[in-house]
Amino acid sequence: MKSMNLRTFALSSAMVACSLAFVGCTTTRPQDQSSSVSSRASIDAQTDAALSKLYDSVKGSRELVARSSGVLVFPAVVGGSLGVGAEYGRGALRVNGRTQSYYSTTAGSVGFQAGAQSKAVIYLFTTQAALDKFRNSKGWTAGADATVALATIGANGSIDTNTLRQPVVGFVMTNVGLEAGVSLSGAKISEIQL
Repeated sequence: MKSMNLRTFALSSAMVACSLAFVGCTTTRPQDQSSSVSSRASIDAQTDAALSKLYDSVKGSRELVARSSGVLVFPAVVGGSLGVGAEYGRGALRVNGRTQSYYSTTAGSVGFQAGAQSKAVIYLFTTQAALDKFRNSKGWTAGADATVALATIGANGSIDTNTLRQPVVGFVMTNVGLEAGVSLSGAKISEIQL
């Protein structure tokens, strides 16, 4: 019983520490307007690069993005863990190829894990209703506010047609390409002001 309370306390402490670190990453002083412009330009450039990598890696993805009502791109979601894991990234929502607003994503995990990694996470809103629900939320959680279908590649090297029928489709890309067998559930996404 005592070891369970100690474990619960350690887990709670680790999650609080990660949360505080993420808050520190997203806080911008009002006088930092030039850094805000720089941040927006940096996120937009990284978003372009992440989409280009998707287009080069996944056959049919350019057309799917073009047909979607909106695309939310987190070009670098950085995660680190030592027993308790946490991830953070900033990205841009684009509608008709133009950036509409900026968002952050955070996620946590518990388990036997160690190390750090970076990945690009891309959400396609294939219907206007899914995009509207996302934009009208005051904080959106993958898996709770909407089911996110992780994109899978069919035998012909193109995106599986069952994936294309889902209102929200997710892609996770690492340096080696599209990552399979991951879950986006639990990722909390919030709009940020830059």
